[in-house]
Amino acid sequence: MAPPTQPLSINQGTLREQYDFRGFVEACARSGITAISPWRDKVAACGLQEAARLIKDHNLRVSGYCRGGLFPATTAAERQAIVDDNKRMIDEAAVLGCECIVLIGGALPVDSSGKRSRDLRGAHKMIEDGLAAILPHARAAKVPLAMEPLHPMYAGDRACVNTLAHALDLCDALGAGLGVAVDVYHVWWDPDIEAQIARAGSRILGFHVCDWLTPTRDMLLDRGMMGDGVIDIPYFRRLVEKAGYKDCIEAEIFSAENWWKKPGDEVIRTCIERYRTVC
Repeated sequence: MAPPTQPLSINQGTLREQYDFRGFVEACARSGITAISPWRDKVAACGLQEAARLIKDHNLRVSGYCRGGLFPATTAAERQAIVDDNKRMIDEAAVLGCECIVLIGGALPVDSSGKRSRDLRGAHKMIEDGLAAILPHARAAKVPLAMEPLHPMYAGDRACVNTLAHALDLCDALGAGLGVAVDVYHVWWDPDIEAQIARAGSRILGFHVCDWLTPTRDMLLDRGMMGDGVIDIPYFRRLVEKAGYKDCIEAEIFSAENWWKKPGDEVIRTCIERYRTVC
């Protein structure tokens, strides 16, 4: 297996508990990392202009900005507020020089009494409508949107676009400016994934890696470091490369009981070593 030639990007979620935005940027830069993917709350705590200055001063690419979308809601006013907030995120991404915004669709909405909807098809329509509402703004700002399908276990409470096929159907329907992010954690199980990655082609805007641990102790916060689980990461790398993707390999590891408790420099060193040997 040849080592990757694409740049390694570190998603800020991998070091969420160790650093604020400044600390994250500085830790990545001193480790030789040339690309990052920040989270919006960390940028907000730093201040948008200061975050942009830190990125520029450390000569970093911004492979993605996490995360937009989350469109379903029970009232029209709530849905409009979500659209408006996504437009603000697009403006922030333009200031930061982000190569794309990573979006998740959102889940079945919850009403004011706390009751969750069962109307999955209605939630799918809200996601499509929300994307259609923000795409003109994204195109004008020259900020591509990357729809990231999440594992089906999240369909009820986090995101109900769960297959790459569904994400690509949205791309087909809505057109230029919308692509996909392929995260191996979310798509490794899909028996149709080879055909769908080939279908995605140039619309692949991001390739995210971590690993699926068995057993998984927490659906959200127990991702594994690359090489520690059951995902054949080189297989997915070959698929996205064959489809034409030659850009960053982004390490995104939510690990509350393991990697978030280790020193940040150790986590980055491990990401680099695994990127070179198991990706």
